[in-house]
Amino acid sequence: MAASDVNEIYISSSPHFSLRSSTRGTMACVIITLLPLAIKGICLYGVNALVTILASVAAAVASEYIFQKINKLPVRAGDGSAIVTGLLLALVLPPTVPVWMTILGAVFAIVVAKQLFGGIGANVFNPALAGRAFMIVSFPAAVGASWMKPAVVIEAEAAARAAEALSGATAVSSATTAIDAVSSATLLSSVKAGTAAITSDTYLQYFLGNRAGCIGESSILLILVAFVILLAAKIIDWRAPVAMVGTVALCTWIAGGDVLFALLSGGLIFGATFMVTDYATAPVTSGGRLVFGAGCGLISFLIRQFGGYPEGVMFSILIMNAVAPFLNHIIPRKYGYGKKAGKGASK
Repeated sequence: MAASDVNEIYISSSPHFSLRSSTRGTMACVIITLLPLAIKGICLYGVNALVTILASVAAAVASEYIFQKINKLPVRAGDGSAIVTGLLLALVLPPTVPVWMTILGAVFAIVVAKQLFGGIGANVFNPALAGRAFMIVSFPAAVGASWMKPAVVIEAEAAARAAEALSGATAVSSATTAIDAVSSATLLSSVKAGTAAITSDTYLQYFLGNRAGCIGESSILLILVAFVILLAAKIIDWRAPVAMVGTVALCTWIAGGDVLFALLSGGLIFGATFMVTDYATAPVTSGGRLVFGAGCGLISFLIRQFGGYPEGVMFSILIMNAVAPFLNHIIPRKYGYGKKAGKGASK
């Protein structure tokens, strides 16, 4: 028998799943749910957001293609996973980040956090969050110190100042407006500093996305729509996201904080929808996902409450990514066993 006639046996570590959907189909569904958030971000922040998104996606796809070509690996840049990584990275960045920093972050996410671990499905840490962590550690002033106000907020504030100027209360300077538009802090930072002024309209504006922040994390409404779509399509599991959000809400309530604002602010809902549900970096069991999500929520709350950063979603998910293999070990899934028969069933 010729060697070419022998069937090859591919051996890889468990667990093994047989799914009807392909990787390309799954990634396409995720991309479709992310596009409204990207469009919303472009509407809020203008050309800065568009350039950041295009640069991140292009750098992610190109770096994956080049890495696989150089190492003579099967080129899988067309499966959509690199596009998802680039898009997710861009959406968790502020629109003021320089393009070259965005490109570096995307290359780090693909090459270091994904390909060096073995490619899609073998990475330990969420690639997009690893790329953002690399950026915020390397360039903290550019990634986390300045934020751009949405156009609608700038227009509303300009109108209010103009009204004050007409009444003789103050004069409006275009230079001052420009500085405020770029150097404004997020309300989450102001809450941590104890200088925030939260009104009844704040909750609505945060729900709709009219606030300073990262490109794709602003509109809670669109993120919740994406969550429902991905859940209905069985792309994601509900346990980790619900456990994460529920833990943050519970801890905030116990600490006497504003629960609603804690849920609407920062990247909590975005991270719970798109990051903790990552197949490769989350536990495979139902119980493990609940513990995983609760751990992410607890660490997020602790960093928000006591840490040096106003937001802790990114670090909490990366920390729990490292714990996920241990959760798979202590809460195992036994393969090959059926469900227990009921009392009336024959044995």
